[in-house]
Amino acid sequence: MDFLTEGELYQNVLQNVDKAGKLIEINENALERLKYPRRAITVSVPVRMDNNKIKTFTGYRVQHNQTLGPFKGGLRFHQDVNISEVAALSALMTYKNSLLNLPLGGAKGGITIDPKTLTESEMQRLTRSFTSELGPFIGPDKDIPAPDVGTSSQTMAWMLDTYSTEFGFAQTGVVTGKPVEIGGSHGRDSATGLGVIFVSEKALSVQNKKMEDSTIAIQGFGKVGLHAANEAFKLNAKVVAVSDVSGGVYNKNGLNIPDLINYSFKNGSIKGYPEAETISNDELLALDVDILSPCALDNAINKSNMENVRAKIIVEGANGPVTSEATSYLHEKGIMVVPDILANGGGVVVSYFEWVQDIVWLFWSAEEVRDKLKTIMYRSFDTVWDFSQNSKKDMRISAMAVSLQRLEKAMKLRGLAW
Repeated sequence: MDFLTEGELYQNVLQNVDKAGKLIEINENALERLKYPRRAITVSVPVRMDNNKIKTFTGYRVQHNQTLGPFKGGLRFHQDVNISEVAALSALMTYKNSLLNLPLGGAKGGITIDPKTLTESEMQRLTRSFTSELGPFIGPDKDIPAPDVGTSSQTMAWMLDTYSTEFGFAQTGVVTGKPVEIGGSHGRDSATGLGVIFVSEKALSVQNKKMEDSTIAIQGFGKVGLHAANEAFKLNAKVVAVSDVSGGVYNKNGLNIPDLINYSFKNGSIKGYPEAETISNDELLALDVDILSPCALDNAINKSNMENVRAKIIVEGANGPVTSEATSYLHEKGIMVVPDILANGGGVVVSYFEWVQDIVWLFWSAEEVRDKLKTIMYRSFDTVWDFSQNSKKDMRISAMAVSLQRLEKAMKLRGLAW
């Protein structure tokens, strides 16, 4: 298993699991089982390119734990995808689903590819080929993939069609994050970003602050950061800075987020936005704001830059953007770090809603989805906050402890660890 756990992200996960496990005195057999994935799948993904040549890519699906229910987790298409990263993210999904009290296990998958280098037709053939290779391991009652970095609702539509064609009948529950027209849920695209803001509201409230009186900086302006920024803007927060791969933009009086979104869609990035100053990603992370939300990739805040952070609260929109060492340092400085397994859980919550709707063929309105999501995110924050206050531990360890307690109890009841 060393090749699965050797990556920095997985090592951070294991550090947090060990700390939380000691805190709650978890059974050592349960802890050992929760440290490693149940199954790691590597597949070759042959694709006929537009030049009529066959090119083979490497795909992964890691299924970590299914004590609470079917495996659940996203698929990312990115040039830096590797088996250890996917394994770490699958573990985080297990802990996230447990923390949010969802009847789902944890999984993750991906292909090592820069999707920007593919045409749409090549992307479709890649997705269909990958789906065929994963076919024996996924399904509505086995493992339910969803979109992640580099994938979208269109990717899920292709997966749904491929899986359904090969199995002979419609299987809308095999993936989530689909278009509404073919069994998707209202609110899925914005769910992760919306969940970040719901959690931000709760984090501010325990410090006797309100969203409309707060300043926010968001690293990342993609599927999570864009929706988080837009929701914060609607709630009258002052979003002073955002960034994407091209760099960042800053306006001390607050950015007009709808206008910035239109600009980014028109120009392909936020670079050169005329109503703001240009700043670097490093400068954004060091801004003196009420909330800093890293919504890009992992390890954004680490040993090299943690001393520069001046935000009062960090809400993790990405997976693993603050290292374990940085979390401890920031906690000692009085900076609250709301961890990813809580803060970015909105996506999997609404994915769960979508899965349920597909099973019963009864679909909810956008308002119903939003209200149900808010209830779960608020309740989950309160549970972690109470544990943190009682144990005098940071929010990351507290969230993991709550998650492990639920998993340990379920494993004991099922007879899996003793």
